[in-house]
Amino acid sequence: MSNPAESFNFFDPDAEIVKINGAFLPHWHQAGTLYFVTFRLADSIPQEKLQLLSEERDLWHKENPMPHTREQRTEYYRQFPARFEEWLDSGYGSMILADREANKLVCNALVHFDGDRYQLEEFVVAANHVHVLVAPRGSHPLSTILHSWKSFTAKELLKLPITENLATTPTVWQQESWDHIVRSEGSLEKFREYIRGHEDRKCG
Repeated sequence: MSNPAESFNFFDPDAEIVKINGAFLPHWHQAGTLYFVTFRLADSIPQEKLQLLSEERDLWHKENPMPHTREQRTEYYRQFPARFEEWLDSGYGSMILADREANKLVCNALVHFDGDRYQLEEFVVAANHVHVLVAPRGSHPLSTILHSWKSFTAKELLKLPITENLATTPTVWQQESWDHIVRSEGSLEKFREYIRGHEDRKCG
């Protein structure tokens, strides 16, 4: 699950970047790179908080056109991804992934194609969300990998008694995911430390 950093590519400012617009945020993709990805249960954050975040982010992008300076990227992270992560850790929703069987099901799905369709660096399945450091391989884009994880696990999770607690059944996962291209060895280590901070909820 944890592999040497040398086996991954970091963000290359001179290489092509593909922007894919999502419902709540743009996704910046670059072939051959490592991503820090977060996807979450559909009931993990109240809708009014998400709406506020979306409006504030749209305004920020209008006031801060590309390209962004390092200071702007830091400010963006503080205002949006960091705040989003705080909400995730606040314990909203059904928290069904704290159940041992549900947790194991998602963990097994993540590792199933490791070394084939993608390469995993670190990951954690927390009570209402998942963090993954992953590098897509070959012809398997990140979007397809995420769809596969979420589609398969949603069907299997709905077979468990614990999902009766879901406020949004039959929807399990929020459609939108967060992804961030890892820019450097230092950035990778920060993401590793963040994931390891969830060790009490890690697979196993």
